[in-house]
Amino acid sequence: MHRTGTTRRGALTATGAFALGAVLTGCGGGPETRTALGGTDARTASRSGALRASAARDSASLLSGYEQVAAAHPVTEAGLAPLAAAVREHLTALGGPAKAPSGSPSPTPPAAPTEARTALKDLAAQERRVADGRATALLTAEPELARLLASVAAAGAAHAFLLTELAKETPA
Repeated sequence: MHRTGTTRRGALTATGAFALGAVLTGCGGGPETRTALGGTDARTASRSGALRASAARDSASLLSGYEQVAAAHPVTEAGLAPLAAAVREHLTALGGPAKAPSGSPSPTPPAAPTEARTALKDLAAQERRVADGRATALLTAEPELARLLASVAAAGAAHAFLLTELAKETPA
């Protein structure tokens, strides 16, 4: 016996196609969409530039923290090197220099604690704070910057986890 009418599979397929169409239409947000949503291009660009600059400053501060901890505690250098390289890449992606030019003030965290484990835990906490700030900022960012901030925030959360694990493995 052959069923007539709408089947469960047909209904799910139609619903999925409709949802995919709605998502794809919403992702096309060009200037008309931004204006229709109440924002102007100039205002959006200004806010986006400020968010990007703030994120770059945070990355510069994180990179400085990594460099200070590695210099103060050579036993952590091998574990910190790949994470610091990733932070350097984030800084570049956010539009900041890979290394702060000499003579320009860069945000520097306080000196690394005297114990390596404590320094790593402090660095993990800084990564968490920055990742949380970026996750909050992406809610108001334009789509391209929001994707970048989400990616960098996710990497920062992973770094915080890895730093916490490195702290556990570091000899006292």
